[in-house]
Amino acid sequence: MSSAELRITQKIAEEVGCRLQQVVATVTLLDEGATVPFIARYRKEVTGGLDDTQLRLLDERLTYLRELEDRRAAILASIEEQGKLTPELAAQIDGAETKQSLEDLYLPYKPKRRTKAQIAREAGLAPLAEALLADPTLSPESEAEKYLNADAGFADTKAVLDGARQILMEQFSEDAVLLGELRAYLDDHGVVKSTVVEGKETEGAKFRDYFDYSEPLASVPSHRALALLRGRNEGMLQVALVLDSELDEANKPVGHNPCEARIAKRAGISDQGRPGDKWLSDTVRWTWRIKVFMHLESDLMNALRERAEEEAIRVFGTNLHDLLLAAPAGPRTTMGIDPGIRTGCKVAVVDATGKLLETATIYPHEPRCDWNGALHTLAVLAKKHNVNLISIGNGTASRETDKLAADLIRGLPEMHMTKIVVSEAGASVYSASEYAAREFPELDVSLRGAVSIARRLQDPLAELVKIEPKSIGVGQYQHDVSQTKLARALDGVVEDCVNAVGVDVNTASIPLLTRVSGLNSTLASNIVAFRDKHGAFANRKALLEVPRMGEKTFEQAAGFLRVISGDNPLDASAVHPEAYPLVERILADIKKGIKDVIGDTRLVKSLQAVKYTDDKFGLPTVQDILKELEKPGRDPRPEFKTAVFKDGVEAVKDLRPGMLLEGVVTNVANFGAFVDIGVHQDGLVHISSLSNKFVKDPREVVKAGDVVKVKVLEVDLPRQRIALTMRLTDDVPAGPKTGNVPMSGKARQQQARQPEQSGAMAAAFAKLKR
Repeated sequence: MSSAELRITQKIAEEVGCRLQQVVATVTLLDEGATVPFIARYRKEVTGGLDDTQLRLLDERLTYLRELEDRRAAILASIEEQGKLTPELAAQIDGAETKQSLEDLYLPYKPKRRTKAQIAREAGLAPLAEALLADPTLSPESEAEKYLNADAGFADTKAVLDGARQILMEQFSEDAVLLGELRAYLDDHGVVKSTVVEGKETEGAKFRDYFDYSEPLASVPSHRALALLRGRNEGMLQVALVLDSELDEANKPVGHNPCEARIAKRAGISDQGRPGDKWLSDTVRWTWRIKVFMHLESDLMNALRERAEEEAIRVFGTNLHDLLLAAPAGPRTTMGIDPGIRTGCKVAVVDATGKLLETATIYPHEPRCDWNGALHTLAVLAKKHNVNLISIGNGTASRETDKLAADLIRGLPEMHMTKIVVSEAGASVYSASEYAAREFPELDVSLRGAVSIARRLQDPLAELVKIEPKSIGVGQYQHDVSQTKLARALDGVVEDCVNAVGVDVNTASIPLLTRVSGLNSTLASNIVAFRDKHGAFANRKALLEVPRMGEKTFEQAAGFLRVISGDNPLDASAVHPEAYPLVERILADIKKGIKDVIGDTRLVKSLQAVKYTDDKFGLPTVQDILKELEKPGRDPRPEFKTAVFKDGVEAVKDLRPGMLLEGVVTNVANFGAFVDIGVHQDGLVHISSLSNKFVKDPREVVKAGDVVKVKVLEVDLPRQRIALTMRLTDDVPAGPKTGNVPMSGKARQQQARQPEQSGAMAAAFAKLKR
């Protein structure tokens, strides 16, 4: 192992909190092409039991540290080529632990455009700069007269002294030790300050909280940092970094600057009234203001952005994980409704496997208001296909459509249907996608969305993998972060979720198969094509007949691919084919057949895992196998349950402080959780209102998809903001911000039609049943 590789593995071991040998073994597996899900599940003995979170961190840090070592080697080569590499400098570069510290050391040697300092050096002014720094008793003006050089552009003493100053400024600003010290000080004592751009008060109203804002750099949370940067990028905010010592109690700049003092100390400059002291002090001041501060402000604001992005990506990844692993309603015939007003509601019925059975378009809302006709159409579809579930998208007119579904259920009580409002985030992206076009070439784009809404209730994971992760919409400021980093992180989340659940190889779509460990879009397409041509796979071994499915790929993928009701019951479990001989050894020992053992909890629990370990299969693997034999193909997702929205509460104007409601958590941010309470606008439960106990991370209390009870605290109609609490004993603040909004003409018309609709509706259902 080279010194660079040893340094990388030691650093990772320290950060992950594991032994060096665990890192070495895992890096070897990764370099051989093994995936994180495969390593986490089937190579526990090799890695010492590292879980998928530790493995993801290890993989991420491995990439960063290898890039760091490549950059270190390139910098050493560049400086050596210049003939300026000393043993001391080489040791400093070798000891640098971050890309930033490497770049600080490289700064004086980095090829750059011809600077003012270089021009001054070429004119012979370096001795003057050195002399004035070394001996402040010298008069700058008198010394400068000795270096006049009109041909080089230094015709008077002012130009000469400016040139000498440029030399010292560059020298000070490229001192790696000084830069590190100043960066650390500014990191600790810097304050981010923002003000509104003059004349943008109305246009930038959404950034009102940052019109006169300041906060220590070290404590700015991710969501505020990204909001500030977005406001700056949109031209609504002026954002700057200042020192805390530059602000007085009124938050206005004052004079003292400790960073200038640090530069002076490092350079040995002090004002003792000598002829050169003022010139040197001015040089220090200009060094800080023109060279160092601007450079460090850019670095630290970029670092703030990177930290904020990392946190935002982490939050998005956590929410996506929870959404993908939300409880599936299961294989039941489902009617999906994509609500709409002018263009109507799009309806699609899918069978228990997600196969499209029939579509329709209904117009229960404005302008047609064909409530009874819509009910009749839905009732015919429900009876014809024996619908069990009704899945309603949560977009425009979802509450009105939810009412329609409630009327349908009341009219057909013998069918025992259940209605659920689901997030339709990303449904339009799927509808217009190339995959959807191939799946439903003859189907209108809007009707494809209804299919997606139906399927995502049956199995959120299987449907949502068809959508680009960032389009699912469970993040904070996801459009403001590095899209490359976001995509990589979210792809990892999707991969972990898919492989944690497992995939039925005989029903899975191409997008779902693509996310299986070891597979790609080409292999996924080949599996589906092979399945369509030859019929369902009878066993896992048959996968080896798929074009381009090699032994290595099969090893990575097989454990996550399930063959339900195939030749071998083990093929429906998470037991890897490589471990089938171990299972046969267990069966031979207890003299039982596989069908007698699978699912027999009492029998499996009586087996001693340690008895069946050997050189190839350690205790963790044997224990996992026994768990699978006990509950083969167990689904890690929770039991399916739904929220019930309150009747009569359909818009923000219907809310009143003190109302107790049920809702679904749609998104979790660092500052709290957003909850859908059925009014087309999510309410916010601030982190301080999530529990009666102190909450450091909202995810300790809730996750996306949770059904929760909340109380309305405040309603801000102009800004469409709803404050909620999960502490149901909390008092409602005085002075509610609700305001009474008169009932709209549409609402009055609908209310007036209710009795008429009720009678006609009953007649319609009676006719349908006959």
